[in-house]
Amino acid sequence: MSQSEIDVVTAEFFGAFDNRGDKAADVARIRRLVLPGGVIVKTGPEFTVYTVDEFIEPRERLLTDGRLVEFSEWETSGRTEIAGDIASRFGDYRKSGILDGEPFEGGGTKTIQFVRTPEGWRIAAFAWYDQP
Repeated sequence: MSQSEIDVVTAEFFGAFDNRGDKAADVARIRRLVLPGGVIVKTGPEFTVYTVDEFIEPRERLLTDGRLVEFSEWETSGRTEIAGDIASRFGDYRKSGILDGEPFEGGGTKTIQFVRTPEGWRIAAFAWYDQP
C-alpha cells in the first residue's frame, strides 16, 4: 500500500504545475504535500535552497501571469525505497511549455524524501537537477 500512496503523492506533486488548456496551475497544493519545514533544493548552475513559501511564490506567479503557458512536467521513470515510515524516490522527468512566447522542452532528475505522518505520506525534502 505504501508504494501506491507514494506514487499518488508524486503524481500530485508533478501535477501541481500543470496549466495546459487554460487550466489554472495549483502550485499552492505544494503546501499540503510538503511538510511546513520542508527543504527544497535546486542544483546548478544557480544552486538555491528554498523554504516551501519561497519555492511556491515565484512559480505561482510565473504560471498565472501569462509568461509560462501550456506547461506540464511528468515523471518518466522512478524508483522508491521504503523503510518503515521513511521513503526515498529518485526519478527522471520531462517538462514542456511556452515561455515568453517560445516553446521549450527539458528534463532532469528529482529526488524526493517522504515521511509517513498521521495524515499519510508527505514530502520532507526534494531536490532537482535540470539537464543542460
